[in-house]
Amino acid sequence: MIILISLSSRLISEALCDLFKKEMDSYQILVDNDKNAVDNSKPDIILVDQNTINQKLFSRYPEAKVILIDTGLNYKDIIATLLSYRTYGVLSVYTDQRLVKKALKVVSEGEIWLDNKILKAFFHNAGIISKTGKLNGLTERERSIIKLVCQGNRNKEIAFSLSMSEQTVKAHLNRIFRKFNVSNRSQLVALTLNNLIN
Repeated sequence: MIILISLSSRLISEALCDLFKKEMDSYQILVDNDKNAVDNSKPDIILVDQNTINQKLFSRYPEAKVILIDTGLNYKDIIATLLSYRTYGVLSVYTDQRLVKKALKVVSEGEIWLDNKILKAFFHNAGIISKTGKLNGLTERERSIIKLVCQGNRNKEIAFSLSMSEQTVKAHLNRIFRKFNVSNRSQLVALTLNNLIN
């Protein structure tokens, strides 16, 4: 199995790499900052954090299973990330080595790995959003913008896709945020992906 570590902290990436190499000698471990090794490989599992997860990663390695490393995120951000990207699980930095090995094995077999705290937060937040949020009355343009936001696109990319200015995208997003009483993209994604938009 090939594991690619793509974290924003080089120190943590290299520490994880060293740990994995000692504990799991049958795995090939790569760190994203080793350009030559990464370019010539097809990882089975990619470990990311909230700063390194993006659509380009999924496009570059479409077969890889992505696991989010929770580096102290709040539950709303974790849930928004899970709903925004095709991830196979979340590992806390406090997870012991035995469970990390088990998580990697489970994910490599195509299963999902979530600890109970995250699972409870996921279901709890889904219930709250379903009761309080109503996403009707959207224009087609607003629906298109929300769809592109959920795919991880930035304002500039949305503007290009929809042939409009970046300022117009910002204006639409501000109206959407006010309409649904959310203050950021993560909340909008969580609300949207709770199947509240037809």
